[in-house]
Amino acid sequence: MRIRPLAALSVAAMSALLLAGCSGSAEPDASPTPSSSSASDCGLDPQPGADSDAITISGAAPELTAQVPADLEFADLQRTVAVDGDGDDLAIGQLVSGQYLVIDPSTGEVLLDSATTTPDDSGLIPIIVDGNSIFGSSVLCTPLGSATAFTIPGSMLGEGAANAVVVAQSVGELPTVATGADQEPVAGMPEVELDDDGTPAITIPDQDPPTEVQIADLKLGDGATVESGDTVFVQYSGVKWSDGSEFDSSWSRGAPSQFETTGVVQGFQQALEGQTVGSQVLVVIPPAFGYGEGEINDQDLKGETLVFVVDILGVQRAAAAE
Repeated sequence: MRIRPLAALSVAAMSALLLAGCSGSAEPDASPTPSSSSASDCGLDPQPGADSDAITISGAAPELTAQVPADLEFADLQRTVAVDGDGDDLAIGQLVSGQYLVIDPSTGEVLLDSATTTPDDSGLIPIIVDGNSIFGSSVLCTPLGSATAFTIPGSMLGEGAANAVVVAQSVGELPTVATGADQEPVAGMPEVELDDDGTPAITIPDQDPPTEVQIADLKLGDGATVESGDTVFVQYSGVKWSDGSEFDSSWSRGAPSQFETTGVVQGFQQALEGQTVGSQVLVVIPPAFGYGEGEINDQDLKGETLVFVVDILGVQRAAAAE
């Protein structure tokens, strides 16, 4: 797909593009799977330079502002820590609250202010600390509380993309497991046991799989409610009903994942929307609500009844349409 110039991008498209960063699409594939983490502990490891040093950051999250000179060169990827936080250095796999601005350097216009996509009155949104996406890299290997200026050549974002500036600040560390109140298990549903770190082990009952989507709350949180089109921040494990084997897991990759509720299969979407942050959800998805009917094989998930355990860690509203 051809990437349109920065000024022509909607705020939603711009956010998706920067979330993908240099590692490809932010959309989930056959299952909600992000790109693997960089081998480097500091991911893209951007260094400060004349461009990023020239950006002036004012205020503090959720009221960040920035002044961007019109004559930046964008010769390479640069990041300057404009405000040093007093927390520990952030590492791949953490989840933090914060704010970011996406700025068109040709005009100084703020194309996206994450404070406008918060699900509550905090003005903050979750940020997964990682080495692949632009937002995750903006805070990676900086002390918690730091504010950074990130200058990104358009050539790193895709064909036809313009240069971009991202200003971001981390605020607080968020849990990477569901923290809601335990709920009674539902008879006939798969059994779930949690390891000490929260990783779920799923046991399939000795019976035929259901023909309709089944959803049960294992923990009930009291945070914001997930709405259709939101981006959710989750930990999850998925296994096949047919043999109990795991086919996908954020736990196995060592970091939470994020995706839009409308970017996953129907059964998974049903399990997310209407839930609250802090909840842990068990969902059984028959093929008709997953990847379709067909002969079960080892190459894809067609014909499989899928079982997911999902910890809902945070939510971000969709950006307002232009």
